[in-house]
Amino acid sequence: MSNSMGFASIFVLSSVLLSPLAMAEESQAFVARNASIQHEREVFAQQSQDHAKASEQTASQNSQSADKDS
Repeated sequence: MSNSMGFASIFVLSSVLLSPLAMAEESQAFVARNASIQHEREVFAQQSQDHAKASEQTASQNSQSADKDS
């Protein structure tokens, strides 16, 4: 009996102590932080795409000028 009461009290204590961590996902600070991270990822992806397009255009222009020189 005391063994099962010990397990029950450990379960209750761990639930009480870990509940703030479970609620952190719903807090406004957590949501704002995730939105900020998502925005930074989108900006980085856009910059990477722009850089790739610029590199392709530069390579294309270089090959065209090399063809003209020949």
